[in-house]
Amino acid sequence: MQTGLQKRKSRSNQLAKDTDEKQRSKNVAEDISAETDNGGNKNSSSKMNTENQDSEEEAEIPTIDAEIDDENENVEESPSDFSTPELSEDDYENPEEDEQELDDEIDAGYSSDSSTENAPGGLYPSPDDDNLYINYDIDGKKITRPATPAALDSLISSIDKDKGWTGIVDPTTGQPVNLTTEELELLKRLAQSQVPDENFDPYPDYDDFFTKDVQLTPVSSAPEPKRRFAPSKHEEKRILQLAYAIRKGHILTPAQRTEQDKEHRSEFADRDLWDDDEEATVSKQLDYAPAPKLPPPSHEESYNPPEEYLKKDSKKYPSLRLVPAYSNLIKERFERCLDLYLAPRVRRSKLNIDPESLLPKLPSPSELRPFPTRCTNVYIGHKGRVRSISAHKDGIWLASGGDDGVLRVWEILTGRCVWKCALDGFGNVRDAESDTEDTEKANKSSIIQSLAWGPLSEVPVLAVGVDETLYFITPPLFSSEQMENSKEHFTSNPYQESSAVWHRGSKKSLNLNGAIVHATVNTSYSIKSLSWHRRGDYIATCSPIASGRAVLIHQLSRGASQSPFSKSRGSVQSIAFHPTQPYLLVATQRYVRIYNLVKQELVKTLLSGVKWISSISVHPSGDHLIIGSYDKRICWFDLDLSSKPYKTLRYHTRAVRDVSYHPTLPLFCSASDDGDVQIFHGRVYNDLLASPLIVPLKILRNHKVVDNVGVLSSSWHPREAWLFTSGASGEIRMWT
Repeated sequence: MQTGLQKRKSRSNQLAKDTDEKQRSKNVAEDISAETDNGGNKNSSSKMNTENQDSEEEAEIPTIDAEIDDENENVEESPSDFSTPELSEDDYENPEEDEQELDDEIDAGYSSDSSTENAPGGLYPSPDDDNLYINYDIDGKKITRPATPAALDSLISSIDKDKGWTGIVDPTTGQPVNLTTEELELLKRLAQSQVPDENFDPYPDYDDFFTKDVQLTPVSSAPEPKRRFAPSKHEEKRILQLAYAIRKGHILTPAQRTEQDKEHRSEFADRDLWDDDEEATVSKQLDYAPAPKLPPPSHEESYNPPEEYLKKDSKKYPSLRLVPAYSNLIKERFERCLDLYLAPRVRRSKLNIDPESLLPKLPSPSELRPFPTRCTNVYIGHKGRVRSISAHKDGIWLASGGDDGVLRVWEILTGRCVWKCALDGFGNVRDAESDTEDTEKANKSSIIQSLAWGPLSEVPVLAVGVDETLYFITPPLFSSEQMENSKEHFTSNPYQESSAVWHRGSKKSLNLNGAIVHATVNTSYSIKSLSWHRRGDYIATCSPIASGRAVLIHQLSRGASQSPFSKSRGSVQSIAFHPTQPYLLVATQRYVRIYNLVKQELVKTLLSGVKWISSISVHPSGDHLIIGSYDKRICWFDLDLSSKPYKTLRYHTRAVRDVSYHPTLPLFCSASDDGDVQIFHGRVYNDLLASPLIVPLKILRNHKVVDNVGVLSSSWHPREAWLFTSGASGEIRMWT
């Protein structure tokens, strides 16, 4: 076993021999070239040089050998050649230390690797780093470790480049080509297989030109060709050909094809074998659905199959009773048969439902008589629109007023105008007979918006709203006792300061044939509608344009007016007193609010669901309410149930102007701008669980439509099923 020192000595000797051979081969080559050029003289000098060099090398090599011999002399030999030498820890082989010692002792003939002398800074670590070299080549030179990608990237990033540098040189100018940011983004989108334009939308909204909707911009400005409006000659020719083929029998209709198929069938195909047998009957359809039959057992499921069908783990049984499952089989069969017997599955026949049977069964209109069906009287005398009419509680007189500013009282049965007078908005009363030019000019702007008779028959007072003034008049058509009662109904004390200005009588009163003007009230705003309280001492007026005093309540016995609301919630369209409770119903454009006048609080708000309310009417029982709207709808509310409509009726084609309940009979009506008056049967039951019965009965059509305005007002007779309507044509009609 060689020691480390011996190995180093052998390696040094080998290295010296290799160096000597290389030098000798080099000298031989030089000698050959020298002999060729200079002749034999130079050979001797070259040989001498060669010998000198050899002698020098030999002198150098022994110096190394001498050093090795000196080291060997210092090694202690063992006392016996055949005994095993004793080795210390330093005598064991250590290849790394040997190589290090050898590198220190031997000079390879160069100071540094040529591959690392000119290397740029930053690519390689320090030359003293052990990780710089990875091995030796055949000449004994160190092989340098190649540069890593990270080092290359750091080197490239350290080099200053211009903005937009690409490394491309223009062959025409020799200058580097720099790209802008937009061009780089364009190249990036092309590399990703995208559209070059960044704003391009690959999925635009589809614009269908050929639709049912009319386009504002036509697809083509060319005029329509005439052939689009003329019948197609090709289709006409084709139809003639088909008709000729059908007449000749070349083309069969479905009925002819069915008859032909029956003829080709066998004469015994549809024959019933038991047709002549009276006892036998053929049931074409079973009355019950039979239970599904179990399939017969196969060889694999049979208890005694042939030998060739037996499985490996199967077993044959001589009888069915010996099968292990037989004990439960009888019980299961019995239960199955019992289920079929007790609960047979009967075939359900298809229900033939008539669509008309799904509709609610309403009584026939002939069973709901009486109700108005025809026009009996026509009251003619007004000029312009007749905006309001009212029938007296006695059922004898009918009051009317309109755009001409003339108040008229008619006798219902005869249709005769028994009394009239002209009113204006300044509190003046004139004789209607004096039709002078001055009177026409003064009354030109006076319009009677609303009027109503008082609820007490023994106190005949007519309330008339003309522009901003409210009149209380008793025409000279009643007995002296009734006239005195009407005077006593109004106070004789001076009128108190209130929300409206009260005046005794009229400012200018002429001889009105005994008529009495009890008082006039100036409300400062145009009066649209009014409503009497059931006791006859209070009357309420409303004005849509007033905000703080939109609703006023006037008391006749005190001669005072008050405004229950400091500010109205919206534009007030109509008002009405509750027939049994101290409630006031105020209708705005979309809502109906019910207020308790005693407690001064809001009781309920009704959500009509319409765009604009035109009128309201309360049922005599006080539990129901109907409203009419300008969007052609009628809404029925049940005040005891929900705040939303119980029924919404759409029978008119234009705006509904007025709705009203009959005071005693189960009838109500609606008047519209289409010139029609709808009559309905509305029965309310005492049972709270029963819903009201609403049945449309009759459409009354005789009113003329003037300037898109039809029927404006309606009023029922207090006892009979008679209806009075007025419209834009100036006529008042009576329907019985």
